Amino acid sequence: MERPHKTLERKLLNSGYDHVIGIDEVGMGCLAGPVVVCAVKFTRAFYNKNHLELRGLKESKLLSTGQRKVFAKRLLKDEDLICAISFCFPKKIDTINIYRASREAMRTAVKRVTNSHLSVTNNLLNNQLPKLKTENSKLRTIILVDGNKKIKNLKFDQRAIVKGDQKIFAIACASIIAKVYRDKMMKRYAKRFPAYGFEQHKGYSTKVHQNALNQYGPCLIHRRSFRLSY
Repeated sequence: MERPHKTLERKLLNSGYDHVIGIDEVGMGCLAGPVVVCAVKFTRAFYNKNHLELRGLKESKLLSTGQRKVFAKRLLKDEDLICAISFCFPKKIDTINIYRASREAMRTAVKRVTNSHLSVTNNLLNNQLPKLKTENSKLRTIILVDGNKKIKNLKFDQRAIVKGDQKIFAIACASIIAKVYRDKMMKRYAKRFPAYGFEQHKGYSTKVHQNALNQYGPCLIHRRSFRLSY
């Protein structure tokens, strides 16, 4: 499979955009836990680097847990990358549905990342959101979205790209950071609700998870709108 590349981002920057934002979500199909969105903003300087340490970077699903952690750490150390995380919890997902919840989280993540000119540190991987400062609103920004639909109610230019996490470097980066962040959240939930094995399946519908639901019923972080027969 072809690895994500930076061709589109470089073309967009050369055409006059000052920043490119890649955005992706993780946890859409889970039975428990939040849907998590990551938005990553790259400057022109980022794409002028070779990034030998990022060779082999792919969308999060094609990497091991260890590989994702290594790439996320390397990305977050780069001074020319700015990152923001947002999420919607099960109660909101059950209220407005998973698609609308993910789009709401996307809008929040875009707002956070476009209002910041600060690089984030590894604190993000400790589930601490960075403090944000206002950026010059005249800078031209374009958002690259994974999927076939743009994000409604955003003032920025956008491109929706089917299988974007497999093709576009910026989106692949967002998918990796979102996955690492959400996995940490689910490991913490596993300590609070040890009967469900969240540290193993991260809330997805595995046999272990379904057996636990049949035995114990749902806990506070289960999505009731994703109900199984338990």
